[in-house]
Amino acid sequence: MGGAFFLLLLQSILPTMNLVDILLPPRPIKTEKWQIGNSIFNEIQEYGIVLIFCSDYRGLENGEAEILDFKNVRKELYRLSNLDFEVPICDLGNLISGRSQQDTHYILQEVLSMCHYKNAIPVLIGGSNDLAFSLFSALDFHQKNTNYTQISNLISLVNEGEELTEKNFLSRILGSKTFSLNHYHHLGYQKHLNEMDSVKLMKEVEFDVVRLADLMNNTERTEPFFRQADLVTLNCDAVESIGDGFSVNPQINGLNKREICAYMKEIGLSQKLKSVGIFNFNANSESFLNHQLMAQMIWHLIEGINIQKSHPVEKSFEIYWLMIDEEKYAFQRETFTNLWYFGADEDLSQLIPCSLSDYEAAKKGALNPRLLKN
Repeated sequence: MGGAFFLLLLQSILPTMNLVDILLPPRPIKTEKWQIGNSIFNEIQEYGIVLIFCSDYRGLENGEAEILDFKNVRKELYRLSNLDFEVPICDLGNLISGRSQQDTHYILQEVLSMCHYKNAIPVLIGGSNDLAFSLFSALDFHQKNTNYTQISNLISLVNEGEELTEKNFLSRILGSKTFSLNHYHHLGYQKHLNEMDSVKLMKEVEFDVVRLADLMNNTERTEPFFRQADLVTLNCDAVESIGDGFSVNPQINGLNKREICAYMKEIGLSQKLKSVGIFNFNANSESFLNHQLMAQMIWHLIEGINIQKSHPVEKSFEIYWLMIDEEKYAFQRETFTNLWYFGADEDLSQLIPCSLSDYEAAKKGALNPRLLKN
């Protein structure tokens, strides 16, 4: 399942692959002109957004790959406002699960690569959390030094078994000798659900690990972890459940409905976003509110992407110098967005995203240790 094997497989299969053989088109939904469903394409558009729905949950313990049509999510999504969105949206339909779980990963990576070739942003909805491996693998084929941010209540570094699972996929990514990972941020873990050795190990290797409590009520402190992310995945287990469960592993504690929509917008606002995954969604929920929430999460993601695309390409900065313990440090504020960065370099890629609160704390002599890692 490594990147090198995927490269060989892709080169041999991609030229002959037909999307109609691996994707079921969505059922027609009647919409009005002002609604988003009225302007959705059925083919991948250059520099667009591509929605792909997946029914393969075999990465879960006792998970299945039964056919799901996600009609309730689409019905809610298609009837939301199109506002003044200019980024084209394509709904490719529902990915047909492979005979084996491994087949699904191969098929998915091919579809994702088609999106990347057209500089489109694939958004995978549904399926188990292990499918994040395929999102990373497909992206790694097209670029190196990927920044990966994951929102999940669990940190699992298990590396057992041959098949990918939601428990071992992360260790397969982090431990790969062929993948090129630049930064990894893990947001929303809950202390009472995790083995402390895993959390401790993540911190020892200097990956950013952020508790659920630090994500709640305000996105300002954690926005920097999304700003330069190439890949963002969300485990729906990190969202508090309502009704019969928003996720397939429903949790009483997690981000609430307003918070998760705010974070979906932050994901869309990433300056480098290439791929998004939303996993462990309970597509069989009998509560329409769960389908409505998923639809509105997707809508806020789309809104964020459109806002980011409207930002000027050329950026201007104001620089602020501080003295802390006889050391000189630079913070920069991007004048159009009011976003803050740490560092004196003129190259944006060399600056570390930070928050206004980081700058305010530094003025008082408390420099966030995260800013000194690089």
